Amino acid sequence: MIEEFKDFIAKGNVMDLAVGIIIGAAFTAIVNSLVADLINPLIGLFVGGYDFSGLSFGLGEAQFMYGNFITAVINFLIIAVVVFLLVKAVNRVKSTAEKPDDVAPEVPTGPSEVDVLIEIRDSLRSGRATPTE
Repeated sequence: MIEEFKDFIAKGNVMDLAVGIIIGAAFTAIVNSLVADLINPLIGLFVGGYDFSGLSFGLGEAQFMYGNFITAVINFLIIAVVVFLLVKAVNRVKSTAEKPDDVAPEVPTGPSEVDVLIEIRDSLRSGRATPTE
């Protein structure tokens, strides 16, 4: 059972998943900081304030804090756009790196060995001593 567990852990998929989760957590912190510390203040400058958390209404004893929901939706949309742009940039860099270098156009190099052998065979069959060029 321990050997099976070692084999399971040693598989590439498990290790790739672990690395992906760790990198994803670090990336989440970066994106959240970008949104909270750079983008939201810019939006606040243009909108005249960005904090909707004070918006609410009450029905009897229940208090509905819809301002928090609006703030969460706006943050989600901003984060989604930022992640989209980052993934798009990474994909562009990745496709550029995977693109083969400019290959020289094919230059005709003459007949292949097979072509020359076929020509010699045909010349010998027809009685000619040397193949034609």
